[in-house]
Amino acid sequence: MTRRFSPSSFVQITAFLSLTALSMFSQAQTAVWPQRPIKIIVPFAAGGNTDSIARLTAERLTQSLGQTVVVENKAGAGGAIAADLVAKAAPDGYTLLMAAMPVLAILPTITKTNFDPLRDFTPISIIGSNPFVMAVHKSVPATNAMELVDFAKKNTRKLNYASGGSGSVSHLSAALFVKRANIDMTHISYKGGSPAVTDLLGGQVQMYFGNLSELAPHAAGGQIRIIGVSSAQRARQLPDVPTIAESGFPGFKTITWNGLVAPAGTPPAIINRIAAIVKDAVAQPDMIAKLGQMGVDPIGDTPAQFLDTLKADLSVWSEAAK
Repeated sequence: MTRRFSPSSFVQITAFLSLTALSMFSQAQTAVWPQRPIKIIVPFAAGGNTDSIARLTAERLTQSLGQTVVVENKAGAGGAIAADLVAKAAPDGYTLLMAAMPVLAILPTITKTNFDPLRDFTPISIIGSNPFVMAVHKSVPATNAMELVDFAKKNTRKLNYASGGSGSVSHLSAALFVKRANIDMTHISYKGGSPAVTDLLGGQVQMYFGNLSELAPHAAGGQIRIIGVSSAQRARQLPDVPTIAESGFPGFKTITWNGLVAPAGTPPAIINRIAAIVKDAVAQPDMIAKLGQMGVDPIGDTPAQFLDTLKADLSVWSEAAK
């Protein structure tokens, strides 16, 4: 008896074979990855924490993968230019983004972007997280947050604060502080932390929320003074500097993270391989020490854990931005 196939059965079989072929092709690609250099795109100018973390990570990936991993800086639009570039890149593991929390969790909540942080990227691993520190120019006679507030109220509309870009954590941390303190300070936006620090040192701006690694060397030279930490606990590198929360602003807390993401659709085997390398790298004593010099606490979590963090931060910062 001859068995006849219905048109619907033929379509189903064809679809199954197509999916099977695509799966086999993807597995074949993954098995030989990487065959050429890999790019890590950094959404900010060179010299800041995100750039430094990307270069450390690139070095470890190069050692483990046997292929060169290069870092490219694509600053602009608060990180949106770099994020959009990676979102549209081929999902083959050769173009990655060194994501910073404000780029994926804050920027899309305050402006229209061409990328969706959940739809267009596959999280790989968070390398590390860090609080921000509040620094003032030496001309500001303040040794803690409340003294800054008192000085600002006596000098209404005369003070300003820098940020590494509109919508960045340095911007929103300072904006939240200014609002909580009920003081009047003007926001000056820069393309990254390095130019912001330069103008803080020169006295063109009076206050800046930045990374510990950006500010500590200059504080030692006396040009600026670190007067507060944005985390819930004091930074281990600055045991004598109080948190902003304990300086009269209970509940004040802002931290940031840096992690690798890939374009959505990147094969899971590639994602998991990179995540495993990151996890091992951030557990090494020399890597821990180098991150510590930047004020960064190593993490090295899984793709699933990174996704949970991103979803939670999107919720928190959406409310903060509003």
